[in-house]
Amino acid sequence: MTQGVVVGLDGTDQADAAARWAAEEALVRGTGVHLVHAREASPAALLPFAAREPDEPWAEDLLARTAAGLRERHPGLSVTTRLLPAEPVASLVAAAEQGDLLVLGSRALSGVAGYLIGSVGMSVAGVVKRPVVLVRTLGTSPSRGPVVVGVDLRHPVDTVLGFAFEEAARRLTQVRVVYAQQLPGFATLGPPVVPDIRLTVGPEIQRSLDDILEPWRARFPGLVVSGRVTVGSAGQELVRTAEDAALVVVGRRIQRSTLGTRLGSVAHAVLHHSRPPVALVPHD
Repeated sequence: MTQGVVVGLDGTDQADAAARWAAEEALVRGTGVHLVHAREASPAALLPFAAREPDEPWAEDLLARTAAGLRERHPGLSVTTRLLPAEPVASLVAAAEQGDLLVLGSRALSGVAGYLIGSVGMSVAGVVKRPVVLVRTLGTSPSRGPVVVGVDLRHPVDTVLGFAFEEAARRLTQVRVVYAQQLPGFATLGPPVVPDIRLTVGPEIQRSLDDILEPWRARFPGLVVSGRVTVGSAGQELVRTAEDAALVVVGRRIQRSTLGTRLGSVAHAVLHHSRPPVALVPHD
C-alpha cells in the first residue's frame, strides 16, 4: 500500500503552497498526504568542533504545523509526517517511491513567470520514477481549469497521456493536447508563388493527432478533448496554451545514465515559464 501523495517541505511559502495543492489532489484521488522533510547537511557539519543549532526540533515543528493546517482545512484527510535522513536527494527519492505522486514547491525567478528549482528539487525530479508536480505561489491556477499535455506524434507515450486524462477525469475538466511542429527554416522563405508548407502538412499532422486521441476519447467519453497542432517551440506553445490551465503535463524520459540531470529541453522550458503547476511524468 502506498502513502498517497508525498510532499517535500522546506519551510518556504512555495512548499506550503505545494502542501495545500497536494491536499486537494489527495482528496480527488481518495488517498492521504505524507509530509516529509529531508535535512540538508550544512558546511558546518564538516567541522566537528563548530557550534551549530540543531534543525531537528524546527523540522519536527514544521511538519506538525503543516499537518495541523491541512487537517483543519480538510477534516477527515489522512495526513502523516516523517523526518528523513540527512541525505536529501536520496531520501526524497526513496520517500517518493513509496507514494503515487511527489509534490514539491518552486519559486518564481522574478516578477515575470518563471521557476527557480533548487539543486535538490531538480536532482530529485530528474531521477525519481514517480510523477513529480512542481507548484508555485505566483499565479495560482484555477482548480477547474483544463489539463494541458504535450505530445510528440513521432513517439506518443501512453503513460503521459494516461496521467493527463486521469487527472482531467478526477477534476471533471477538459483536456487540451498540444503538438508543436518545428518546421525547417526554409519552410516559409520561398517566393510568394510557392505555397506555404504549413498549409500542406498541417491537415495531415492534425489527422495524425486525431488518430492518436481517438482511443483516449473512447476511454474517457465524458471528457471534452481538443487536439491542437501549432508551429514553433514545443515549450513555448505549451506555456501559451496553459495560461488558464489547472495543470500542465510533460513527459520525461527515464535515462539509465548516472551523469547530469534528466530533464529535456521542453520540460525545462515549461518548468521555467509556466504559471500553473507542472507534472513531470517519467516514461521509458
